Amino acid sequence: MKNIGLIIIAVLLNLNLMAQSDNQVLVNTDNEPIKTGKFEPTWESLQQYKVPEWFRNAKFGIWAHWGPQCQPEQGDWYARFMYDEGSRQYNWHLENYGHPSKVGFKEVIHDWKAENWNPEKLVALYKRAGAQYFFAMANHHDNLDLWDSKYQEWNTTRVGPKQDIIGEWAKAAKKYDLPLGLSVHAAHAWTWMETSQRSDKKGKLAGISFDGKLTKEDGKGTWWEGLDPQELYSQNHHLSKGSESVGRIHSQWAWGNGASIPSQDYCDKFYNRTMDLINQYNPDLLYFDDTALPLYPISDAGLQIAAHYYNNNMATHEGNLEAALFGKVLTDDQKKCMIWDVERGAPDKIQADVWQTCTCIGDWHYNRSTYDHNWYKSAKTVIHMLVDIVSKNGNLLLNIPVRGDGTIDEKEIEILEGIADWMDINKESIYDTRPWKKFGEGPVADQDNPINAQGFNEGKIKFSEKDIRFNQKGKILYATILGIPTEDIVITSLAKENVKQKIKKIEMLGIDEKLTWSQTNDSLVIRKPENCPNDIAVVFKMFFK
Repeated sequence: MKNIGLIIIAVLLNLNLMAQSDNQVLVNTDNEPIKTGKFEPTWESLQQYKVPEWFRNAKFGIWAHWGPQCQPEQGDWYARFMYDEGSRQYNWHLENYGHPSKVGFKEVIHDWKAENWNPEKLVALYKRAGAQYFFAMANHHDNLDLWDSKYQEWNTTRVGPKQDIIGEWAKAAKKYDLPLGLSVHAAHAWTWMETSQRSDKKGKLAGISFDGKLTKEDGKGTWWEGLDPQELYSQNHHLSKGSESVGRIHSQWAWGNGASIPSQDYCDKFYNRTMDLINQYNPDLLYFDDTALPLYPISDAGLQIAAHYYNNNMATHEGNLEAALFGKVLTDDQKKCMIWDVERGAPDKIQADVWQTCTCIGDWHYNRSTYDHNWYKSAKTVIHMLVDIVSKNGNLLLNIPVRGDGTIDEKEIEILEGIADWMDINKESIYDTRPWKKFGEGPVADQDNPINAQGFNEGKIKFSEKDIRFNQKGKILYATILGIPTEDIVITSLAKENVKQKIKKIEMLGIDEKLTWSQTNDSLVIRKPENCPNDIAVVFKMFFK
């Protein structure tokens, strides 16, 4: 999950022309038929989608972006970069596992046991922190399925933990009454794992191929005997243009700019795997780490899956559509078909359509260096992001990285407890709210902060106690100060001339203190309170006549 750069916009414009071409791979739906119903596998039909009210009310979810790449504790994209000669993760793998011609990513999967994993304990903690929905990763670009997959022999019931990871997460989410979200990333394994086709260019093992081209026959007498590495790595194909540059994939994320195009079998298999996942677990939320939909526009797989997902959800919810489906880098028309997901960032204005930020307190996959160097986002940073996002009609999905053994560290627990303490007092200003006519005011409110491709504008704006964010619930307006007031609070957006109704009462959540305030034609002035309930952000609750 990396920044693919502005070039993707131009790529999309060109590739959209391909969507209706004869070159598109049309998946075979015989094994996993599409549920018939209101939605057809076309963008026009998907525009009938309406975001469910429960999701609009929820505002905050927590994600376990957990899989075998967390086992080395070396951060993001390990399964790709461990094959990039000279990279940090390649060097670490060489020292701790061995040369990738002999010990590849499949051995990392074999090493992953999840021996201390307690999904109920973790989900209970996430709910305590205020999460209103829970996400689990079903597969990543490394192509391992984390459930009893009918169509992928490399799955966690056969290798690694030898457990149905998604099944256990689903049970925990149900126990704590949290809607279940599943994230699917495997559409890009075709190009993402291309580094496994490489070999060293120097040293005593120069020219000896890494393990990305191994076959089932090569497994005789090994721990993986009977399994086909090509079912995992999917590398029996020619390389993408420019694949010798490990960063080239960012400009090829939408299957253009020289990307190797997946085969019919690959598209069919991805379709069947994802349909199997939906049919087994009936997730309330479904996230794709793709531009628009998976394999779009080179295949109709994503459109077929989306139509099935909506129809299946309606069939299991008495005819009501209660599903939340997410995609990235969406056009305005595509935003009518699903929920726009912004990775590690947020738009700088209120959005007409509901959207979501996905981000993480550290790396997406557990990184020991982040722990060692105290690089996690603080509870304060998370809350400020949440308040800003909610003011702009968005939700926040926050990943808490999980170690390979299935636990989170004490610093992460402290952050979650800090979030929980703030939410205990101020959650009414978050849940069930809607944007006001303005999202906020203050030093950074009018500062441009453009999104780069999927997002990636996070952290470029620094909030202070001078920044205020608004949202509303019925006739109540909440004004959140992103810090602790050091002087009287002046809110020009609430001057008499800017609001139709007069304010009759103002309270501060968490403190039973009578506030002194005045509303003039120029501003609302609230006298600096004597006490504050926390050191993160204070919320003023305003009642109108």
